[in-house]
Parts: sequence; C-alpha cells; structure tokens
Amino acid sequence: MAYQDLRDWLDKVEAIGELRRIDGAHVDDDVAPITDIAEHAINGPAVLFDRIQGFDPGQRILVNPISSLNRVALMVGFPIDLTKADYCDLWRDKLRDLGELPPREVPDGPVLENVYAGDEVDLLKFPVPRWHRKDGGRYIGTGDAVITRDPDGGWVNLGTYRVMVVDERRVCVYIAPGKHASIFRDKLFAAGKPMPIAISVGHDPLLLLAGGTQLPYGRSEYGYVGALKGEPVDVLPGDYTGLPIPARSEIVLEGEVSPTERHREAPFGEWPGYYASGERMEYVTTIHRVYHRNDPIMTGTPPAKPPTGKHTALGTIRAARIREEIRAAGIPEVHHVWLHECGSRFLVAVSITQRYPGHATQVGHLATVCQGGAYMGRIVIVVDDDIDVYDLNDVMWAVCTRSDPATDVSIVERCWSDELDPMVPPHRKQNPYNSRMIIDATRPWEWRDQFADVVELTSQEREATWRKWGAVLFGNGRPPSGTGSGGDRVLA
Repeated sequence: MAYQDLRDWLDKVEAIGELRRIDGAHVDDDVAPITDIAEHAINGPAVLFDRIQGFDPGQRILVNPISSLNRVALMVGFPIDLTKADYCDLWRDKLRDLGELPPREVPDGPVLENVYAGDEVDLLKFPVPRWHRKDGGRYIGTGDAVITRDPDGGWVNLGTYRVMVVDERRVCVYIAPGKHASIFRDKLFAAGKPMPIAISVGHDPLLLLAGGTQLPYGRSEYGYVGALKGEPVDVLPGDYTGLPIPARSEIVLEGEVSPTERHREAPFGEWPGYYASGERMEYVTTIHRVYHRNDPIMTGTPPAKPPTGKHTALGTIRAARIREEIRAAGIPEVHHVWLHECGSRFLVAVSITQRYPGHATQVGHLATVCQGGAYMGRIVIVVDDDIDVYDLNDVMWAVCTRSDPATDVSIVERCWSDELDPMVPPHRKQNPYNSRMIIDATRPWEWRDQFADVVELTSQEREATWRKWGAVLFGNGRPPSGTGSGGDRVLA
C-alpha cells in the first residue's frame, strides 16, 4: 500500500494541494466554524490545526479529512480527478467479491509512545471542540472508530459513533438501535456485565470510512480494510480490555460501558441537519487507559446540514454497494445509483433499462431495503437510462414528467430508522421507524413506445458541436455534462 497511517496519507493529501495548516486557532471560536465552512465548500480542503490556544503545542485536530473524491481515491490507490460516475464504477469493481484480510497482531506500535492508566487519565487535556452552537457537550468522537467484540461469536466490530466527554475519565457513546455494537451491548447488559470498548479518535482514514459502512453482521471492518489496502491492519491487544487496537492510531481510549450508570448526553447536531435526537440519559463509559502518539492528531468529522463534501465522497461507496446488492438479487439492467447530497441517505436515484412490467417498482423496493440502503432511507427514485442520476435537475425532471402521483408512488411502512430522523415523532424516539416512498419516474411500461420524444441533442450531435465550437464557447476547458458532475451517460 502507498501509505501506512494517517500521517503518511496527509503527506499525499498535501502533495495534491488539498491540505491547509492553521496555527493558533481557538478550539471553539475558530475550529468549529472553520470546519463548517470547509465541509460545505465544493471539494473543501482538509484542515490541520496546531498550537491551539490554551493547549500544549502538538495537540492537533484534523477536520474535513474525507470530503473530496480525490482524498478518498488516495486511500485505495484510485486515480484522482475523476467523476462521480467513474468512482462509483471503480468502487463497484473494488467491492465485488472483496474478501477479507484479517488484522495482524504486533507487539508494539507508535500508539504506545504515551500510555496513561487509571487516575493518570485526563481527557480534558485534549482540545475537544463544541462542534455546533447548541451542542450539549464536547464531542471527542466524531471521526472515530469504536471497537467492540461480540460476546458470542467473538468477532470484532468497528463503528463510527459519536462520543461526548463527561469529565476527565468518563464519556458517553451514542449507539443507534440496530447497530452492531448496540446488539453486543444488549447481550452483555442482559447478563449483568459491562461492555469492553476501545475508541480510536485519530487513525488511517480507511478505518473511518469502514466505521461508517454497513457491513454484514459477523464481518469485521479490520478484515474489510485489510482487503482494501492489500495488507493487514497492524493491531495490538489493549492492556485493559484485550480488544485489538490499531497499532498506528493517533489516540485510543480504552475502558468499559456500565450497564447501570447513566449521564445526560446531547443534544448534538446530526447529519440530517437537525438536533432531532434531543437529549437522553446515556450509558456511561469509564476510560481506564489512554494511548497516544507524540504530537497526536484527533480527527474531527462532525455532522453538518447537507449538502457537504463528505456526502459526495462517501456517496460513491454507498451507491456502489446499493447497486451491487440490487444486482446480486438477480435484477437485470441496473446501471447507475446515486445518493444525492441534499439528502444523503434520504434520497437515492437509480437508473435502469426497463425489461418487464414492474421492473422499476421491484428495483425501488430493493434499493430501500437492501443492507446498503436500509438504515434511515426516505425516498428512492427510479429513472430510465437516458436520465443522469448524478444530476438532481435531470432526476427531478423525470419525476415531474414521467410519474403520476396516483399510480407511480409506492409506500413501504415500518422501516429501520433512528431518533436522529427529524420526522420520527417524540413519542416514538425510543422505538424509531419510518416509511419510505418509491417513485417510478420511468416511462409507463404499457405505452412507453408512444411516449413523447425528448427535446435534446443526440450524443453524436453534442460531440460534433463541441469539436467544432467548444473552444470558442468554453476555451480550453470542457463544460460539465450536468450539475451532477457524473460524467457522460454511459451504461455500465
């Protein structure tokens, strides 16, 4: 692999001009608002803060790490400067039949350069921002990897869950119902046992990416990342829990979640763009060990109101997974999938070539209940293959002109949601579910051959005109194919 850890990867990010360094910022007055602006900019840069006011020099924060297609491409050796469609295809090929490469246990690693135990633990020495104005606390875990183990099967899971600092030694970890770590926790709590936990808050960005990926139950993110990298992730056993922690992480917290002790957690501004989850009494995690490298880098990827660059970058991977899961069900002629930035998981567009009556509805149902699309979905729009799914204007044009609300809208009830969903009513926050809307925006099957022709140039006419007049119109740069920047409409 071309890089070993977060620091090596940042060198590559800086080499392509996508890293900015800021010294002397204030943890709240500067770090949080700069992060928000960087996240909402198109291809906004990664930002590394150092010499943060009131903290020891070398206590660093990296924000907005994976909010560009190029930076995600660097993680797995893809070329840079490609379109969304190109990256979706590359991820589809990468993930197809991707095996596992289990982690490799090593006796030592940079994360052990500084080790604190028991009363030596002080989480307040880290510059942890209050990421949003109305947050109920400081969140050290936003771009983290929370490491837990199934008490039955023994497999290790990594998930990206928010972690709020309570005091010097305690945190609260919010784990949504249905997530793998919540299943482990429920098993252990039912037996009256605490849950061992390790929380990495700065690491190889592939671990962050994997933590936000919906992998099948029983499949470890360590093996997934190893397969993506082509080499195993080096881990070492945590001194307190025995859990495998990344040997090259920047900062790792290790402890256990109490089945009895609770503390107020939240509110916290989440990815749908709201403080919808309110606040709750959350289980307390006591930290018994802290490990960190010299001059450690804490990774911050706080959620923000869509659209953000993170939704674009992660969308390529999620879209590729949904497309493959639909195809794996034996459905033909599924061409492109995109999760639109304005809604992220809430809005999925799928393009197909219709082959039989009900084809579009079948695809829509699979897209909303497959593993890649099941969590917190809302709307799936199925369009014909002449529609650019990466261009929201084109998708909505199809909805406006090819769908009849009375016949082309399907509703699926009682689907997997979360209290983060602002449309889950207060009385259902403890047992959240939602409904899904599937819109068939394809030409009606029964009379598709008589459907009105589209007013537009053919691809041949467009290309010929570009060759003749493009330099006059646009200089040396080729214009984008549409606002979706998906690239040419090539069936795949």
